[in-house]
Amino acid sequence: FRRSLLDELFEVNHIRTIYHMFIALLILFILSTLVVDFIDEGRLVLDFDLLVYVFGQFPLVVITWICMFLSVLVVPYSLFHTWASHYHESRHGTLWSLLLGALFLLYQGLGLGFLPTFVVVKNSFPPASCFIIILEQVRLMMKAHSYIRENVPKVLALAKDKSSSSPVSPLIPQLSHYIYFLFAPTLIYRDKYPRNPIIRWSYVASKLLQVLGCLFYAYYVFVRLCIPQFRSISQQLFDLRAMVLCVFNSILPGVLVLFLAFFAFLHCWLNAFAEMLRFADRMFYKDWWNSTSFANYYRTWNVVVHDWLYYYVYCDFLWVSKRFRAAGMLLVFTMSAVVHEYILAICFGFFYPVLFCLFMCFGMMFNFILHDRRKGPIWNVIMWTALFLGQGVIICLYSQEWYAQRYCPLQEVYATQTCSYIYLANNLLNQFFFFFLNEPRHFKCSATVFCRIFSKVF
Repeated sequence: FRRSLLDELFEVNHIRTIYHMFIALLILFILSTLVVDFIDEGRLVLDFDLLVYVFGQFPLVVITWICMFLSVLVVPYSLFHTWASHYHESRHGTLWSLLLGALFLLYQGLGLGFLPTFVVVKNSFPPASCFIIILEQVRLMMKAHSYIRENVPKVLALAKDKSSSSPVSPLIPQLSHYIYFLFAPTLIYRDKYPRNPIIRWSYVASKLLQVLGCLFYAYYVFVRLCIPQFRSISQQLFDLRAMVLCVFNSILPGVLVLFLAFFAFLHCWLNAFAEMLRFADRMFYKDWWNSTSFANYYRTWNVVVHDWLYYYVYCDFLWVSKRFRAAGMLLVFTMSAVVHEYILAICFGFFYPVLFCLFMCFGMMFNFILHDRRKGPIWNVIMWTALFLGQGVIICLYSQEWYAQRYCPLQEVYATQTCSYIYLANNLLNQFFFFFLNEPRHFKCSATVFCRIFSKVF
C-alpha cells in the first residue's frame, strides 16, 4: 500500500496551511466577483454561463463515451482471445498474428482514433466536453495497447516451449480482470493489483467534492484573470511590448491552472477511483515540486503516463534497436508532444503548436541542461522560473488565438491581405501552417485592426 504524497503531507499542519491559503484565495475570488457584479448590476449575479457553455452537449458526450468504452471492452479482448486460442493450432502462426495484429491496429486507428474525433468535430463540442472525449480516447488507446502488449508475450513464450503441454486458456485473462483494468487508475496491465480491504466512502466523497471545488476555482480564475484580459484582443494592435506584458500577466492564471489540474486530476480524481476500486498503489506522482532538473520533473509529475511511455515506448525502442538511448528519449518527447498538441488542437478547434514547440525545443534543451547531476536550491528556483514562464506563454498565446478565431472570421482575415506589407510580414509567420484550414489568426487579426484604422484615417 502506497499512499499519495499529498495525503501524507496534509497530515502536517504546516503543509495543510498552504491548502487553506488556496481555499482563502478562492473565497476572495468569489467575493470580488459578487461585489463587482453587485456594483455593475445593482444585484447579486450568480451566473455560470461559462461552465454551462464549456460542458455543453453533455448527453451526447455520455453517449459517445459509452460507445467508446463498449468498443474497447469488446474488440481488444475478443481479438486477443481469438488469436491466443488458435495460435498454437494454426500452421500459419505468423500469418495469423499479422492478420489479427492488423485488425487491432485498424481498430486503434479507426475505431478509437478517428471516429471519436469525427464526432467531436462534426458536432462542434465545446472545450470541456472535447477534453472529456479526447482524453478518454487517448486513455483507452493506451490501456488497449498495454493489455495486448503484456499478454501476447506470454502466449508466444508458451509456444516456444515445445515440451510444454499446458493449455493456453489460463494465459487468457478473465474478462473481470480486463474490466477492472479499464477503470483502475493505471495504464500498465497486470492480472492482479495490490488491493485494500475496505472502501472509505467518506474519502471518496471528499475527493469528488475537491474535484468540484477545483472546477469552480478554475471558473473564477478564467472569469477574473483571463477573460477580461483577452476579450478585447481584436481591438488591440500587436506589438512586442503588448506581447511581453501579456505573457507576464498570464503567469499567475497559468500557474493556478497548472496547480488546479494537478490537484484535481492526479490527486483527487485518481485517488477517488483508486479508493472505490480498493486499488492500493497510489503513487500517481512524486515530489515533482522539489525537482532540480527537468529530467526529474518529467519523471515525477505524472507517474501514470511516465510508466507507460517508459515501458512501451522507450524500453521497447531499445529492445528493437539494441542501442540509441538518445533516440529513444527523442521518440518519447516527440510522441508526448504530438499527443499533447493533438489534444489541444481538437479541443480548441485550431492548430497552434505552441505546446509542441515548448516540448521539442525548450523541453528537450532543459532536459539535457538541467539534468540529474544538477543539485542545490538554485536549480530548483531555475526549474520553477522556467515552468512559470512556460505557463504564461501557453495561456497568453492560446487565449489570444481563441479570441482571434472568434473575432476575426476567415473572410475578414484574408481581406486584410490587400495591405500587402502586412500580408507579407504575417505570411512569413504563417507559412508553416499553410496547409491547415484554421491557421493561427491573432497576428492577422491585429492586421485587420490596423487596416480598419488605416481606412478610417485615409
